[in-house]
Amino acid sequence: MTYALRQAIRADLPDIVRLVRGLAEYERLAHEFTAGEAEFDALMFTPDRVAEATVAEIPGRAPVGIALYHRTVNTFKGQVGLFLEDLFVEPDQRGNGIGLALLQHLAQIAIERNYNVIEWRVLNWNEPSIKFYERIGAGKMTDWHVRRLFGPALTALAGGASTHG
Repeated sequence: MTYALRQAIRADLPDIVRLVRGLAEYERLAHEFTAGEAEFDALMFTPDRVAEATVAEIPGRAPVGIALYHRTVNTFKGQVGLFLEDLFVEPDQRGNGIGLALLQHLAQIAIERNYNVIEWRVLNWNEPSIKFYERIGAGKMTDWHVRRLFGPALTALAGGASTHG
């Protein structure tokens, strides 16, 4: 299988939306997907950008894979890390090494930029991805729980509430 990886550009916005929507559908979270090209443009291609992406292409096709990521801060080490927000390869291209190549590319970026870690989340039911991540040496963080302050709870806290419900 011949594919190439490259940094996403503004012209990729329709494909970025399509691929991230594909991830939302795969993760059974399509009902939460509301972002469009304008939102991804603001995230990735404005002077205040906060995210980047690498896309995987096959000759003659629109991009078939994406790794969308942003910087994080590791205050205990005083270093910067990379957070992989979205990793997705179209179903008909899985098993061709594209996901691994995207992760290897992110590892190279992390090393080049002197980042000390790559972190991401995976849904607990997603056994194929969990096994893939274990095969490449990614450790499970068992002492941490992910928390999210979102929607009405975020608004309530911003308004001064100290309890929810």
